Amino acid sequence: MPRIMQLDLVDVFADGALSGNPLAVVHGADALDGDAMLALTRWLGFSETTFLLPPTPVACDDSGAGMPGADYRVRIFYPAGELPFAGHPTLGSAAAWLAAGGRPARDGVIVQQCGVGLIEVRRDGEAFAFRAPPLRRSGPLDVGERAEAIRIAGVCEADVIAAVHADNGPGWRLLQMVSAEAVLAARPVPVAPVPTDVGLIGAWSDGGRDRQFELRAFFADANGRVVEDPVTGSLNASVAQYLVAGGQVAAPGYVAGQGQCIGADGRIAVAIEDDAVWIGGTVRMVARGAALTI
Repeated sequence: MPRIMQLDLVDVFADGALSGNPLAVVHGADALDGDAMLALTRWLGFSETTFLLPPTPVACDDSGAGMPGADYRVRIFYPAGELPFAGHPTLGSAAAWLAAGGRPARDGVIVQQCGVGLIEVRRDGEAFAFRAPPLRRSGPLDVGERAEAIRIAGVCEADVIAAVHADNGPGWRLLQMVSAEAVLAARPVPVAPVPTDVGLIGAWSDGGRDRQFELRAFFADANGRVVEDPVTGSLNASVAQYLVAGGQVAAPGYVAGQGQCIGADGRIAVAIEDDAVWIGGTVRMVARGAALTI
């Protein structure tokens, strides 16, 4: 018997109409297993598709007292598999959950449960921001990893000033470039091993721009084809943590751009607070409540 669910389309990190990263959000996905979720993700063809589910029971601390739980649980898929965390799916899922009538248990914050644990999301009108989760891996790439990242991204080695792990779920390997212009000049290879996640960042030299950094993100799909992601919350989160740790940026934060090489115009607001980095942007509902039958 066909299963009927609700499908929303969301534009995340947009700086204008249809200029961000599109996301499909499936509500009431309890009847779907992982294979069905992956099949739908591949069929839709977006960078990611998310599936909203009831949260699992709250955990207990050492005293046996209940700890704060989640408002909803999400499974996040991209065409090559499932991700424990991703940024634009986090913001888009929170917006879709609220639009469908979700009510947060805590005032002023939405709590999402995903593969890396609980993620806090704040909202101010159409502006949403998530608290960056801890990095799972950081530190310099080894010689072989650095060379492979440079090859895949198609950049000049002389333009690379740092090559580091920036893994917060997706296993990003980050190349810091000498400039934003060097980021935009990258010409990635057409195919790469699965999984591949390579990010680039470079600073704009002119202080008059409305964004201080430019990013690009490349990943391999299920067939090994290298795809450029329009706007990438997880990469922006790990990049911000890398920049903060190195003393390259400080409070209150900065604005980054991403996606212009593939027709997008993403704008990412990075807020740096005493104990956290928040990654935010505009989230707009493009379509709501479509009947999905699979």
